[in-house]
Order: sequence, then structure tokens, then C-alpha cells
Amino acid sequence: MSSLEIGLGIALIVFSIFIVLVVLMQEGHQNGVGVVTGSSDSFYSKNKSRSIDAFLERWTRFIAIVIFLLVIATNAATFFL
Repeated sequence: MSSLEIGLGIALIVFSIFIVLVVLMQEGHQNGVGVVTGSSDSFYSKNKSRSIDAFLERWTRFIAIVIFLLVIATNAATFFL
């Protein structure tokens, strides 16, 4: 194993831990729970893009993309070295 493979493996482990923590911090998405009327015109629906859930959702996407790229880079490094 080269130092590149070891470094990519360590980065993959770190980002894997990050994605587990970010996903566990998110709340579940249950449609219609606690809504008395059919209207979704609430403070939360208007400010959803600025909420903690939106922040965690963006980070989940980012970390997932980084993990995907790290896996490809690790396999390419294994193949070419």
C-alpha cells in the first residue's frame, strides 16, 4: 500500500463518520403530522431554506459527493499504482 492509498483511506473513514453524524442529527420528515388544516402556509414552510434541517441537508449532499469521489480516487489509485 502506498501513502496515497493510506491517506485516501483515512479521509474516507473521516468523511464516513461525518455523514453518519450529520444524518443522525437530522429530524425525520413525516408529512402531515401535527397539521390540523391542509394548509402548509406556516412559518417553517416559508423559512425552510434557512433552517437547521436545510443546513444539514446541504452538508449531507456535500459529504456524500466527497465520499463518492474519494471511493473513485481510492480505486483508481489502487488500480494505477
